Amino acid sequence: MENSAGIQASLAGRYASALFDLAAEAGAKKDGVSAVEADLDKLHAALNESDALTNLISNPQVSRDQAAAAIAAVGKKLKLSSLTHNFLGVLAGNRRLGDLPGMIRAFNAIAAAQRGEVTANVTSAHPLSDSQLSTLKDKLTASEGRTVKLSADVDPELLGGLVVTIGSKRIDGSIRTRLNSLAHAMKQG
Repeated sequence: MENSAGIQASLAGRYASALFDLAAEAGAKKDGVSAVEADLDKLHAALNESDALTNLISNPQVSRDQAAAAIAAVGKKLKLSSLTHNFLGVLAGNRRLGDLPGMIRAFNAIAAAQRGEVTANVTSAHPLSDSQLSTLKDKLTASEGRTVKLSADVDPELLGGLVVTIGSKRIDGSIRTRLNSLAHAMKQG
């Protein structure tokens, strides 16, 4: 399997690549790529919702055994597949749970690339409606020439407008940037 050299170069990318290879070998079974991707989405949501879980994976004072037991309990509660559950055990044993968020991003990027998708992150000052997200997704898909998977974030400091990031390409249509550009132009004049 061909992965981006940038993803494989990072520690998180190497772990994600290994997990992807194992999931691809499992194929259509219950531990396949889509099952692991769904598991990682659950973990990502759990990390965003629980400060205690985030602290657990990043606390160096938690022993390997304690981390393994705690993450196993989380895996059981989230009903994760056996492959994902075992992967988390390896991370706990290697004291790499703190790198889990990066591994989740890298795995999602690898899986999207295999499907011919590209991921776009859209940041807006206010939450976008489903119809706005759908319209934006259609326009980005047309401009990129391949399927676009959107992830949406909210940053009130933008004041208005959007910032869209696709890979290394960034489209900044935020009011904050426009005001900063105007202030810079006024200082020049």
